[in-house]
Amino acid sequence: MADSRSLPGVPAAEKRAEPDPRRWWALVVIALAQLMVVLDMTIVNIALPSAQAELGMSDGNRQWVITAYTLAFGGLLLLGGRITDLVGRKLSFSVGLLGFAAASALGGAATGQAMLFGARALQGVFAALLAPAALSLLATTFTEPRERSRAFGVFGAIVGAGAAIGLLAGGFLTEYLDWRWCLYVNVPIALVAFAGALMVLHDSARRADAHLDVPGALLGCAGMLAIVYGFSEAESRSWGDPLVLALLGGGALLLILFGLWQRRARVPLLPLSVIRDRQRIGAFLTVLCVTIGMFGVFLFLTYYMQRVLGYSPVRTGVAYLPITAGMIVGSTQVAARLLHVVPPRLLIVPGLVVAAGGLAIVAQVGTEPAYASHVLPGMILLGLGMGTAMMTSVSLATGSVAPQDAGAASATFNTAQQVGGSIGTALLNTIAASATTRYATAHAGPGVDRRALAAEATVHGFNVATWWAMGSVLLGALVAGIVVNAPSAPTTATEAPAGDREVTPADRASGPGTG
Repeated sequence: MADSRSLPGVPAAEKRAEPDPRRWWALVVIALAQLMVVLDMTIVNIALPSAQAELGMSDGNRQWVITAYTLAFGGLLLLGGRITDLVGRKLSFSVGLLGFAAASALGGAATGQAMLFGARALQGVFAALLAPAALSLLATTFTEPRERSRAFGVFGAIVGAGAAIGLLAGGFLTEYLDWRWCLYVNVPIALVAFAGALMVLHDSARRADAHLDVPGALLGCAGMLAIVYGFSEAESRSWGDPLVLALLGGGALLLILFGLWQRRARVPLLPLSVIRDRQRIGAFLTVLCVTIGMFGVFLFLTYYMQRVLGYSPVRTGVAYLPITAGMIVGSTQVAARLLHVVPPRLLIVPGLVVAAGGLAIVAQVGTEPAYASHVLPGMILLGLGMGTAMMTSVSLATGSVAPQDAGAASATFNTAQQVGGSIGTALLNTIAASATTRYATAHAGPGVDRRALAAEATVHGFNVATWWAMGSVLLGALVAGIVVNAPSAPTTATEAPAGDREVTPADRASGPGTG
């Protein structure tokens, strides 16, 4: 047996046997930054009509307020994760916060659509650096299993509820201030988090053998950008459009080449050890399937409440509070308490089945008011199930990973979320639009109230797409049930007590001078 403090490849800052006395303040800082990143994917949704009118955006161009962010975020996450591993988590986290604040201020001050699109893309660039740094800091700050469960419970609640919180905040800011405050609000949040990071976060020194895999970065980022861009264009162009097919096919080819290159790269952008682990693969695939369903449903519910039920932006945001509460309860009171008591798949699978049940209820709404009878109970079930499953998936995705690869594992988890969200938005919107058109054509005729028919067709399209979303969530449950087979939740590489862990060949391989 060897003392864990002498293990090669484990930085000195990560060998402390005693937990960091400021770790709970560190959780506050990390959670605040993650909340900012997650809610920024939805906070501008409700503000979009106001921004479009003021800046003179066309209907065809307005999507870039959303797409510019997700495109840069999803496409650059792997690169951001590896930069985090190479230059240090605290430095990456701090630079990401300041860059995100500057990009948000630029967007809030936008005088034209091009300036706003560029600012949103810059937000995505810095979010791709910030998000993996935040998750890897969390994974290496909390090493005691029970405390780690609680920390990941909070983090999982933030990940799950951030989208709904963004819609709530966007409604209040748009209605009572101005759409620009949906961007300006990030500046004080980022500065507070930056000040907290300087005081309570600490990190290891830069590794002596640090290198950036440039060919891997080019292949991986280009592949991800092409796929995310292809799915974003599919909504407006159609799935059979030559550009869409070229982007999706080219992106897939680039990712295949990326995978082949990673097998021979000296210091790979995505270490194969990260994706060889069965539990992490299960977590990544599960999150991909779940977010495909979730992002589209948030969009449909927003349109349903505003266009069919006539809710204001603020009332729409308030209407999302039950799903936020459900996610917090599922993460902190269910998953966090049971994570080290039962096998992970016994949390993920039932959680996703409950979430699918919530979607089944939501998928039966009509044009008449149905918030209390369908939307509310559906949201509660969706929140509870998603909170339980997402928190457990985060733990699986980042557990038992070598400290020097924590950023890559975190980035892969975030990439699965972003790619799933992009695919889901494009795919479910296309399904909804097709179902709406078919319904309207089939029910048109003399004497039919066109306005009523339009509303019925729109709701029908939303319902059909929500059934598909439910199918995607159930597919995630099936994947978790088959792939995830760990008897207990994973522990980080820093959790082994001194004297209880042998130096393995894998430890030696991850030591300085290799990679």
